[in-house]
Amino acid sequence: AGNDLFNAVQSWVGHWPGGLAVATILSCAIFSAISGSSVATAATIGTVAIPAMISRGYERSFVYGLLAAGGTIGILIPPSIPMIIFGFVMSASIVDLFLAGIGPGLLLTAFFVVYVVLWAHFGGGQHKAPRASWSERRRATLRAFPTFALAILVLFGIYFGVFTPTEAAGVGFVAALIITLVIQRSLTTGELFVIARDSARTSVMVLFIIAGAKVFGQALALYQIPQEVTAAVVVNLVLPVAFIGGICVLLLVMGCVLETLSMMLLMLPIIEPSLRDLAIDPIWFGVIFTMMMECALITPPVGLNLFVIQAVASADERSPSVSTGDVARGVFPFVLLIIMCVVLVIAIPEIALYIPFYL
Repeated sequence: AGNDLFNAVQSWVGHWPGGLAVATILSCAIFSAISGSSVATAATIGTVAIPAMISRGYERSFVYGLLAAGGTIGILIPPSIPMIIFGFVMSASIVDLFLAGIGPGLLLTAFFVVYVVLWAHFGGGQHKAPRASWSERRRATLRAFPTFALAILVLFGIYFGVFTPTEAAGVGFVAALIITLVIQRSLTTGELFVIARDSARTSVMVLFIIAGAKVFGQALALYQIPQEVTAAVVVNLVLPVAFIGGICVLLLVMGCVLETLSMMLLMLPIIEPSLRDLAIDPIWFGVIFTMMMECALITPPVGLNLFVIQAVASADERSPSVSTGDVARGVFPFVLLIIMCVVLVIAIPEIALYIPFYL
């Protein structure tokens, strides 16, 4: 699915300045509507995009940073695993959270695309692919159509209440198997076993990282460090905008040392009473919180996407040894873009709230 999706998007935008990089961002955005996971988005698109971009002469640190950042779109455009957790902890509507993530998700995607085009035009190198013919575009798009249909199935199924967000994961998995094994016949049973084995290897690596981060998070929690810092922010910032700004700064700092699930479970119960007292819309705040989680996923030393892209890049036999530092060097501009997008959502709440409450 990732390969077909990337090829289809590339056929339309590959001839732009930085076309492969633009195709990578757009592929991440579309795949986000299927996965709901930053790690899955980064790993799936990364296996296709990293070799393609490096073979075209893109700077390696830029490629790695782009994929790590592009993967974060996976938790903003619905469905989103962190939004499900947020909705459960804060007793907020998960469907409304999903709908509220669409506007900021598209805005962040546009930010990334504009940055990539400007980067390519003003110094990063054009790296244009040959313009695809209309017949090539048609073939590539038809090839990827089941992937688009799968995304629509998941989103509309959740929106119209056909299945819950949790059930959507199972529906998406079964539909993906039917598409690849029965309709397209692009996979054999043996290839499916190889994919499962490779996925298990990546998942085990990621789970070990999460386990280590959770142990570290528990150590901090035993000393009440996150709770005390959060409580200090909650007590001292009594204006809604100042409160949200303080929480964002706190999340940015804590994201460097805590993994996202630990941050959510430690901080949200402390924050919830202040949201009610300050009359802050929990759906709006949930989107802002999720966007700051995106920063946490790509800020060293425990940014999970850094390790995922490092593992994916190292698995490519044509790539030299890749360290997390190589990936981290490329993410800084994208962290700034995420922060800029957060500022816009804070300043203009309708970016998040228009779709769930006005459409």
